[in-house]
Amino acid sequence: MLPLLTPLAARAAGEGDPVRVLLLETPSAVQVAGMKLAPDAGGLLAEDGRALGPRWRVRGSGPHRIEDLEVRGSLEVERTERGLRVVNRVPLEDYVVGTLGSELYPGWEKETYKAQAVLVRTFALYQRARRAGTPFDVSADTGDQVYRGVGAETSAARAAGAATRGELLTFRGAPILAAFHSSSGGRTASAEEVWGESLPYLLSRPVDGEEDSPDAYWRASIAGTTLGRAVDPLGLRLGVVRELLVAERSASGRARRVRLRGTQGSGEVDARTLRSVLGMSVIRSTLFEIRNAGDRFIFVGSGHGHGVGMSQWGAQAMAKRGASYRDILEWFFPGTRLVRSDAR
Repeated sequence: MLPLLTPLAARAAGEGDPVRVLLLETPSAVQVAGMKLAPDAGGLLAEDGRALGPRWRVRGSGPHRIEDLEVRGSLEVERTERGLRVVNRVPLEDYVVGTLGSELYPGWEKETYKAQAVLVRTFALYQRARRAGTPFDVSADTGDQVYRGVGAETSAARAAGAATRGELLTFRGAPILAAFHSSSGGRTASAEEVWGESLPYLLSRPVDGEEDSPDAYWRASIAGTTLGRAVDPLGLRLGVVRELLVAERSASGRARRVRLRGTQGSGEVDARTLRSVLGMSVIRSTLFEIRNAGDRFIFVGSGHGHGVGMSQWGAQAMAKRGASYRDILEWFFPGTRLVRSDAR
């Protein structure tokens, strides 16, 4: 679980320095700013055969192209044990806009965009302080926040970034773990029930109006043979799964533990782990029931994501009902303060 930052760490997470975004880690060659770079025993090798050493930088404010992605700020390509690592050093507010346009639907309410902008900025500062001394602050994928650079700079994203410039959520003087997810299925989960650590601003909250979400209700059909193969790498040698049931639920009703019985044995697995091995887009949340259908199992669920923090569809419903972005943030993150980083 991510630790709560101290006020000292929060001061180190001010907005002056760029955010270091991990764009890519690969064992093969990459196309960066018009040059093809490949890993070599001595470091980096250009396509014309030149040895470039262990690190190569593309300076300037950009935009620069890396594969099919265009980003602002500078780029750094580094030789690692596993190949190449590409990191984008981008100004915080450019990072906010380049992420915001990737996280929300076009045409959503302005107040939803503003709330999300505050969370994107807060999460980046939280991670930058937490990961001080490491090669990057945030990854550009769903492991942290989906960052698409210039390609995500929509007019709505730019407007929300400008309207909330420098604003972040704090608790006891430090940036919070600004968690969010697509939809909650009617109630968010607490940090304690999902990550095992209680955070006073990440509590379970009721959510209304998520019916428009494509994940309000979902179904997934999984064969017993598929389940057996999926859990095999976890050390559960069950053969073909014949029985599957929820063994334990969390306070918000999400599956916590799942029990399996197969032709070769039985066992239990953490529901989040089962979701991971079956596919996050297949089992969209742990808020599900399981039905037996012969040699298959039907997962009937609601919501999408881990369920902690702000539900994006819930925030959109609140904005449609006239709530401001401050109202939205206050509801999903009770006890926090909305401040400007340059005033702290």
